[in-house]
Amino acid sequence: MRWMFVGVALLVAGCASDDVGPSPAELQARWDAQNIAPQNYKNDLLAFLRTYLNEPVGVRNAQASQPLLKKVGQGDRFIVCVRFRERKSANTYAPPKDGAAVFVSGKLDRFLDTPPEVAALCKEVPLEPFTELEKLTR
Repeated sequence: MRWMFVGVALLVAGCASDDVGPSPAELQARWDAQNIAPQNYKNDLLAFLRTYLNEPVGVRNAQASQPLLKKVGQGDRFIVCVRFRERKSANTYAPPKDGAAVFVSGKLDRFLDTPPEVAALCKEVPLEPFTELEKLTR
């Protein structure tokens, strides 16, 4: 009986702990530790865009930025801004489309394509020719 009382007391003491998870500083440290500059960002983008685009062949006016740190979510993330014109049919092209690729731990994590988000992230970001996207095949 005495051991049962001790066991219940230990169980109740464990439930009374105020440790509810990592502190805000620990969470921020984890977030910041994932900010690794992407080394193969163009290859990651090409692999993604090959499946994202309805017609990956014949893209024109492709441009991309260098990876840069921008505020995304609760802190900074490496992003790459892209702009391109996708082919709609044999002789017509869609208007320019803008997007922002977000990288976590050096790998493509998500692609943002809603105009307000992209405009906020990619405002005044210098773009360079992205000829690899224009040469994309199926």
